[in-house]
Amino acid sequence: MIKKFALSISMLLSVAAFAQDGSASPYSFYGIGDQRFKGTNENRAMGGLGVMADSVRLNLQNPASYASLQYTNFAVGASNISNSMEATGVKESANRTTFDYIAVGFPIGRKAGMAFGLMPYTAVGYKVNNITTDGDLSKQYQFTGTGGLNKVFLGGGYSFTKNLSVGADVAYYFGTIDTKVLAAFEGVQNVSRLTNNTIYNGLTFNVSANYKAKIGKYDWQSTVGFAPEANLKTSATRTLGTVVLSTDGSEYSNNDELTLDVASPDYKMPSKYNFGTSFGSVNKWMVGAEVTFQDAKELYAANSLTNLVYDKSSKYVIGGYYTPKYNSFSSYFQRVTYRAGFRFEDTGMNINGQDIKDRAVSAGFGLPLGLSLSSLNLGFEYGSRGTTNVGLVKENYFVVTVGLSFGDKWFKKYEIN
Repeated sequence: MIKKFALSISMLLSVAAFAQDGSASPYSFYGIGDQRFKGTNENRAMGGLGVMADSVRLNLQNPASYASLQYTNFAVGASNISNSMEATGVKESANRTTFDYIAVGFPIGRKAGMAFGLMPYTAVGYKVNNITTDGDLSKQYQFTGTGGLNKVFLGGGYSFTKNLSVGADVAYYFGTIDTKVLAAFEGVQNVSRLTNNTIYNGLTFNVSANYKAKIGKYDWQSTVGFAPEANLKTSATRTLGTVVLSTDGSEYSNNDELTLDVASPDYKMPSKYNFGTSFGSVNKWMVGAEVTFQDAKELYAANSLTNLVYDKSSKYVIGGYYTPKYNSFSSYFQRVTYRAGFRFEDTGMNINGQDIKDRAVSAGFGLPLGLSLSSLNLGFEYGSRGTTNVGLVKENYFVVTVGLSFGDKWFKKYEIN
């Protein structure tokens, strides 16, 4: 038991020091980057559905579900994302493999549970070239960005009755986003370079309530969640100078950089609330639906653009799972869990008068590891975001997710007869 717990802690600490490029999307140019999915692979394979309270598996989207845990669960996941981007007359592709989450949840007595973990919150990873002509003068701009925000969280849930449980997560957000603009003018040897380095950190929390009951012989669950508005502290540094570009794209500074004053206002994280419900037989099948609403974001001063407007956003999810016979001894495939879902999202981002929408279908398998409570979870998601109208980019993406869920009785007493 102690070895397992120490291993989990050491893995959490090692991952906390790990940096990655988690996005290859041009839409990560805006705000604080691409919003990463904030649940497990099991949830993502069902379109992102987070209604269920499970006694074995972690549900990181719904802290009230921690109260239902009867076994300690260690979960870790990663994904590979293939992007295909299309603009007017241009097509590009990119591929990224990223860490998604690492978390531990465990019961406390019969009515409570806790969980803690680490996951990426946003990701920035883009490289965009733009060539313009002003009379006889040609200008070329290159925009690049890297970094993102991470989230460390600690949460707990408590069952007030056999039907009603409530829970809360406290999260600390931290990370750095680096952006750079190179401006080259025809006939000028030196290239202008503007860099921004912004550090973010701050605390947030969210709460949820889960209600479950029997309708005849079937199980019904309903959940509601709320995250109030919160502020992240920022610290920004901006430099301006000139560089010489080599043929391989390397930059050689002319040592004339100036540090510019730049405001560092708080970044407002808008409030968010969600409602969901599910119906089925817990050990056999389940279908559910969930809707999430978020207030409008604010433009951060270092990345404000005249062609960008943020409005309220919304997300709609339908999904579920089916397990033919979870306790079958004669057939392995009878114990496999099959998952599927659909997601439609209005991101709230409006660029050049166009609303940016995101839609995806997903599916996955929960493959039991022996006769234990552990499983290997594979998932697939195909979706599209954006449009090619008014010079924008339409992005198609295919995601393959891999996750491990280890369930066991870690904290149990052994008796000697």
